[in-house]
Amino acid sequence: MYTFSNNLKIGSFIAMAVGLICLATGFLTAPSTVEEAKAMVAPHGDDHGHGEHAGEGGGHSTAVFDGDNEVHASGDEHAEGHGASHDEHLLHQLQNRPWAALYVAAFFFFMIALGVLAFYAIQRAAQAGWSPLLFRVMEGITAYLVPGGIIVFVILLLSVLHMNHMFVWMDADTVANDALLQGKKGYLDPTFFLIRALVFLGGWIFYREYSRRLSLAQDDSDNNSNFVKNFRWSAAFLVFYLVTESMMSWDWIMSLDPHWFSTLFGWYVFASMFVSGITTIAIVTVYLKSKGYLTEVNDSHIHDLAKFMFGISIFWTYLWFAQFMLIWYANIPEEVTYYVARFQDYKLPFFGMLAMNFIFPLLVLMNSDYKRINWFVIMTGIVVLFGHYLDIFNMVMPATVGDQWSLGVPEIGGILFFGGLFTFWVFTALSKAPLQPKRNPFLEESRQFHY
Repeated sequence: MYTFSNNLKIGSFIAMAVGLICLATGFLTAPSTVEEAKAMVAPHGDDHGHGEHAGEGGGHSTAVFDGDNEVHASGDEHAEGHGASHDEHLLHQLQNRPWAALYVAAFFFFMIALGVLAFYAIQRAAQAGWSPLLFRVMEGITAYLVPGGIIVFVILLLSVLHMNHMFVWMDADTVANDALLQGKKGYLDPTFFLIRALVFLGGWIFYREYSRRLSLAQDDSDNNSNFVKNFRWSAAFLVFYLVTESMMSWDWIMSLDPHWFSTLFGWYVFASMFVSGITTIAIVTVYLKSKGYLTEVNDSHIHDLAKFMFGISIFWTYLWFAQFMLIWYANIPEEVTYYVARFQDYKLPFFGMLAMNFIFPLLVLMNSDYKRINWFVIMTGIVVLFGHYLDIFNMVMPATVGDQWSLGVPEIGGILFFGGLFTFWVFTALSKAPLQPKRNPFLEESRQFHY
């Protein structure tokens, strides 16, 4: 049985406390009037090189083409349609910043747990022989789905209640003056939006809790009936997950830019959460091994996790390039605007993310021997996780804060608070059951696994 160390508990609580202070600072220092917003921007209006666009469209931009087909960024049409001023948009951007920092961190750690849940279900449905020794680690990480899902839902609920301006389609006046959004009213409806979120979260959490119960019951059973039930539920869940994960990515991320869409977006978000989840499994497993637990997990298990980290990183890159290349080559205004905003104001996080999520794992995990070196896997995993945090950052921030972004106090606070909460919740769950299953039919194969 794993014992949750006091040092790790204390570290988690300190991270949460400091994170809360930083987040509170971000909310308290956000401007409440147009005059305060203008005063905050005036000293560094040209920092990003696009001062003339600051505040336009509340961060939601569209692309327009002149006679020579040259692309320019402009305020989004729905904002202009209801006559909102440049200064009001600037105010909304600055007010959005602590909310967006909170949302990015909340979604990032939640998607780690959701990615682990998908990997766990795949292992169950495939009746994989190498991974049963890792099942309790996966079950511990997915325990975060409950608090993480509740927090994300509360943020979405507060958005529907107009506590922020992140989802512009939630404003009735905006929709009334935007023909495109009027065509999406049937789907982008605040009540329907929350109902869908409840269905997603309810299905994911139900499978996790029920599968965990079957897993523990199998330890004390004298037959394999619980194992067979888990197999069937996992196969069925993967169908549910495939549909709901895509819809979730449209709702919670893509609708921040309601004029833009991509048919690859669901897969793209899935690849990011999948590799982040697998990376977290590897990091937690290596940590537990270093503390004397999971003694039967060998370097071949770590090698396979690192192999998945490498492979899914390449898969993520394929989807990133396919989405980017097709949109950029077609040069359609309502599509290419997504990359125009990021090229203009987010060069460092945009290209830095690509380096950390593709170039770095490609170079360091190509060699098979390196995948067996525990500290090397940890180092690579930390870089990959930060790269995918930046991936979510790049999805959310341009649509919510425009060029008024930075990696400052609210962003650091979000990472610290949710990182501390994630660590505390996961390791508490790990301490509640034996780390090694007892009666999994493939347990002996997992013990003897060697690559």
